Amino acid sequence: MAIKESAMVDGRPDGRPEAVMASYTIGIPRTSPNAMTGKTAIRSKAARDDTADETPGQRGRLTDLAYEQIEEAIITLRLAPGSSLSELQLSEMTGIGRTPIREAIQRLAREHLVVVLPQRGLLVPPIDVAKQLRLLETRREVERLICRSAARRANAEERAHFKRLATEFAQAGKSGDDVSFVRADREFNELCLATCRNEFAEGAMRLMHGLSRRFWYLHYKEAADLPQMAKLHANVAAAIAKGDIDGAGKALDALLDNIEDFTRATVLGDRR
Repeated sequence: MAIKESAMVDGRPDGRPEAVMASYTIGIPRTSPNAMTGKTAIRSKAARDDTADETPGQRGRLTDLAYEQIEEAIITLRLAPGSSLSELQLSEMTGIGRTPIREAIQRLAREHLVVVLPQRGLLVPPIDVAKQLRLLETRREVERLICRSAARRANAEERAHFKRLATEFAQAGKSGDDVSFVRADREFNELCLATCRNEFAEGAMRLMHGLSRRFWYLHYKEAADLPQMAKLHANVAAAIAKGDIDGAGKALDALLDNIEDFTRATVLGDRR
């Protein structure tokens, strides 16, 4: 039986992004699958469990699509912290078969964006501020290496991509479009990981990206300046595009200084 409840984080009512107070049924907000990302559902309900005829490549792409849609729903709080989920609900929400959904869940669990509860389903974990501050300590060192390496190793096509993303960040900042910013940030993160050519740094950073973006999205309307955040991201992307290794490191430090100040101002009142 569907249980309707109101998702609320930290007992705070209005003033959060709309999704925090979204009405949902067993943790699934009342939005259509297409409303999550603007993507058309790619499988009919009758075909969701039929993966026998898929090639490994097709199944891998479906897994990527499932991951992208669910990850964005978690980051933008359409799936609120503390929500209970199931594989079937996620399959119905995305229109993607349960095998790719299961594989996407495994990836999300590695990134601490879902918790698998044996015999009980899935949970979107609550926000943990102490964990967020520990994450930032680690993120600075790893992401500095990644950005400097990307500036050194990116090829011409990748540099053009970074230049385009710098423009997209600037546009999102001017328009105040937080979802466009989140999507550009995810694309930027993936491009940095690809161009740094370091699988060990990539593996470490993947554990931090999603949690960082979710925390920012939850609190940015209280303590963050979207145009300023977008500008700082654009500066990093532009430095990498130019091949400016030292500039990329300095721009990244400025970005993370802003994020750390924002994190402390949001919850801890600048206690160190």
